[in-house]
Order: sequence, then C-alpha cells, then structure tokens
Amino acid sequence: MKLFGKIFFILLILLVVAFSIIFFIGFSAYSSALKEKPLLERVEEVTSDEHFIKFDDMSELYRNAVIAVEDHRYYDHGPVDYIAIARAVFTNIKSGELQEGGSTITQQVAKNLVFSQEQNWVRKSGEIFAAFDLERNYNKNEIFELYVNSAYFGDGYYGIYDASHGYYDKDPKDLNLDEASMLAGVPNAPSVYSPNVNPDLAKERQAHVIEKMKEYGYISQNATIKEGA
Repeated sequence: MKLFGKIFFILLILLVVAFSIIFFIGFSAYSSALKEKPLLERVEEVTSDEHFIKFDDMSELYRNAVIAVEDHRYYDHGPVDYIAIARAVFTNIKSGELQEGGSTITQQVAKNLVFSQEQNWVRKSGEIFAAFDLERNYNKNEIFELYVNSAYFGDGYYGIYDASHGYYDKDPKDLNLDEASMLAGVPNAPSVYSPNVNPDLAKERQAHVIEKMKEYGYISQNATIKEGA
C-alpha cells in the first residue's frame, strides 16, 4: 500500500506540473494575441459591423436552439463549465482522441475572436483566460450576440445576419423553428453541416438540435420539423 501511495503521489505531482505548463503556455499565447490586438478592439470590430444583430432582434426560437445545442447551462455557470469539462475529459479518455471539448459559448467567442479554429490543448487553455476577460467586461446576452455574429455558417456566411439572409432571405428575428434549428446546428462544423453542401448531414444535425430543445424544455415533445425544411 505504501508503494501504491507513493506512485499515486508522483502521478498526481506530474499531472499538476503538466497542467501548470499547459496553462502557462496558454496564458502566454493569449497575452501574445492581446499584444497584437486588445480584446476590446477585437470585440468592437464585431459590434461595429453594419449587420450586427442585437439579442432582442433574433428569433427567440433561434436563441433557444443555440443555447440548447451549444451550452444548455449557459446562464447558470461562469466563463467555464467545469461539469462539461469533466464530462469531456471522460469522453476523450474513453475514446482515446479529442472528440469533445466542453467549451462554453463564452469560450467559443474567445476562439472566434482571439484564436484559430485548430483543436489543441494550448488553444483550449488560452480560451479560458480570454473567457474570464470577456465575462468581466460583458454580460451573458452581449456575449451571446458576439457568438452568433462572429460564427461561421458555411457558404461564405459569417454571422447570423448573413446566414439568415443567405439561406432563407429573411431577418434573424423572423426565423421559424425549422430555420432556427437548422442554423443553430451549422457552426459546429460549417463545412459538414452547411445545408447547401451536405443537406442530409445538415438535416441530421438539425434533428439533434430539435431533440436538445425538447430535452431542455424549449419546445414541446410533439414538435416536429417539416420534411422540406
């Protein structure tokens, strides 16, 4: 038992050291990015766009669809959702690869505004520092606005205004359930879920969004999407 205890203690120390190094590198990467362009300036580039859509100018169905599929505890946690991270770590260890990130909407804004789309632990740790800065300066609805206005929706559409007009020729506030659930699912993998590129995969993703909306009580269990939507 003493040997086991020593081994466990050594492994614990190595784990702490490893995480400390990752976070130090992540903080350094974030600090370097801010030297190139401050976070508030990056935010202003998004909010000053003539097609920037405010929270109240989006369909409630669309807002709920995004929350349900991307971060259903968004209004209940801080910049980081430790429950989601723990679940993601378990999933990734079980699968042996980085399948799930556990990122909050705030962290995804940090990725869109500060970091590249590349999946790696350095970027993930850097996101955390950026996420805390974002929530120190902006409220949850403002951060949600930044997310949907900076996300890529495939087919060259950046932001919910372009996506809504490009795919459906209507303003974001007029999106119905079929349209809202489709657009909520695209940013997860735009090249895969763009309805104009992979309509079948887009429909599968849309169905997943609908199920999440039902699961978290945003729509009734009887709600369905149209076959042609």
